[in-house]
Amino acid sequence: MPGKYVLGLAKNGEFTFNLKAGNSQTILTSETYKAKKSALAGVESVRKNGVLDKRFERRVAKDGRPYFVLKASHDQEVGRSQMYASDATMENGIASVKKNAADAALVDTTVDA
Repeated sequence: MPGKYVLGLAKNGEFTFNLKAGNSQTILTSETYKAKKSALAGVESVRKNGVLDKRFERRVAKDGRPYFVLKASHDQEVGRSQMYASDATMENGIASVKKNAADAALVDTTVDA
Protein backbone atom coordinates (compact mmCIF):
# COMPACT_ATOMS: atom_id res chain seq x y z
CA MET A 1 0.00 0.00 0.00
CA PRO A 2 1.48 3.39 -0.94
CA GLY A 3 2.01 6.27 1.45
CA LYS A 4 -0.21 9.33 1.66
CA TYR A 5 -0.29 12.93 2.81
CA VAL A 6 -3.23 13.66 5.08
CA LEU A 7 -4.14 17.34 5.14
CA GLY A 8 -6.19 18.35 8.15
CA LEU A 9 -7.01 21.09 10.62
CA ALA A 10 -5.13 21.54 13.88
CA LYS A 11 -6.96 22.34 17.12
CA ASN A 12 -6.29 26.05 16.54
CA GLY A 13 -8.05 25.90 13.14
CA GLU A 14 -4.84 26.14 11.11
CA PHE A 15 -3.84 23.62 8.45
CA THR A 16 -1.34 20.82 8.98
CA PHE A 17 -0.39 17.61 7.23
CA ASN A 18 1.13 14.25 8.02
CA LEU A 19 3.02 11.99 5.68
CA LYS A 20 1.97 8.43 6.41
CA ALA A 21 3.73 5.26 5.31
CA GLY A 22 1.89 2.45 3.56
CA ASN A 23 1.08 0.92 6.96
CA SER A 24 -0.65 4.22 7.97
CA GLN A 25 2.06 5.09 10.50
CA THR A 26 2.86 8.81 10.60
CA ILE A 27 6.46 9.34 9.51
CA LEU A 28 6.53 13.15 9.18
CA THR A 29 4.41 15.96 10.64
CA SER A 30 4.34 19.49 9.29
CA GLU A 31 4.18 22.79 11.09
CA THR A 32 0.82 24.55 11.09
CA TYR A 33 -0.15 26.95 8.34
CA LYS A 34 -2.71 29.77 8.42
CA ALA A 35 -3.67 29.21 4.77
CA LYS A 36 -4.51 25.97 2.98
CA LYS A 37 -2.48 27.14 -0.02
CA SER A 38 0.61 27.38 2.22
CA ALA A 39 0.03 23.87 3.59
CA LEU A 40 -0.23 22.52 0.04
CA ALA A 41 3.05 24.28 -0.80
CA GLY A 42 4.52 22.50 2.25
CA VAL A 43 3.40 19.14 0.81
CA GLU A 44 5.12 20.01 -2.46
CA SER A 45 8.28 20.96 -0.56
CA VAL A 46 8.28 17.56 1.17
CA ARG A 47 7.76 15.84 -2.21
CA LYS A 48 10.83 17.64 -3.56
CA ASN A 49 13.13 17.61 -0.52
CA GLY A 50 12.07 14.34 1.09
CA VAL A 51 14.05 12.28 -1.41
CA LEU A 52 17.36 14.06 -0.67
CA ASP A 53 19.42 12.76 2.24
CA LYS A 54 21.16 16.13 2.66
CA ARG A 55 17.79 17.71 3.62
CA PHE A 56 17.45 15.51 6.73
CA GLU A 57 18.88 16.86 9.96
CA ARG A 58 19.37 14.13 12.54
CA ARG A 59 18.87 15.39 16.09
CA VAL A 60 18.77 14.15 19.66
CA ALA A 61 16.08 15.31 22.10
CA LYS A 62 16.90 16.38 25.66
CA ASP A 63 15.87 12.93 26.87
CA GLY A 64 18.37 11.29 24.50
CA ARG A 65 15.90 9.97 21.93
CA PRO A 66 16.75 10.53 18.26
CA TYR A 67 14.47 12.25 15.77
CA PHE A 68 14.85 14.04 12.45
CA VAL A 69 13.84 17.29 10.82
CA LEU A 70 13.32 17.73 7.09
CA LYS A 71 14.45 21.08 5.75
CA ALA A 72 13.82 22.83 2.45
CA SER A 73 16.64 24.25 0.32
CA HIS A 74 16.38 27.62 2.12
CA ASP A 75 16.99 25.80 5.45
CA GLN A 76 13.38 26.19 6.64
CA GLU A 77 11.90 23.25 8.50
CA VAL A 78 9.05 21.61 6.58
CA GLY A 79 8.44 18.63 8.84
CA ARG A 80 9.69 16.57 11.73
CA SER A 81 9.48 13.02 12.92
CA GLN A 82 8.34 11.37 16.09
CA MET A 83 10.87 10.46 18.77
CA TYR A 84 12.55 7.13 18.10
CA ALA A 85 13.95 4.49 20.43
CA SER A 86 17.25 4.18 18.55
CA ASP A 87 19.32 5.65 15.74
CA ALA A 88 18.50 2.57 13.64
CA THR A 89 14.74 3.08 13.92
CA MET A 90 15.20 6.78 13.13
CA GLU A 91 17.15 5.85 9.98
CA ASN A 92 14.29 3.51 9.04
CA GLY A 93 11.93 6.48 9.41
CA ILE A 94 14.11 8.60 7.12
CA ALA A 95 14.21 5.76 4.58
CA SER A 96 10.42 5.58 4.71
CA VAL A 97 10.08 9.32 4.04
CA LYS A 98 12.47 9.01 1.10
CA LYS A 99 10.46 6.08 -0.26
CA ASN A 100 7.04 7.72 0.13
CA ALA A 101 7.57 11.49 -0.21
CA ALA A 102 7.56 11.94 -3.98
CA ASP A 103 4.61 9.78 -4.99
CA ALA A 104 2.28 9.75 -1.98
CA ALA A 105 -1.33 10.70 -2.72
CA LEU A 106 -2.94 13.67 -1.02
CA VAL A 107 -5.99 13.05 1.17
CA ASP A 108 -7.68 16.35 2.01
CA THR A 109 -9.79 15.98 5.16
CA THR A 110 -10.53 19.72 5.19
CA VAL A 111 -12.87 19.59 2.19
CA ASP A 112 -15.96 19.26 4.37
CA ALA A 113 -14.52 21.24 7.28
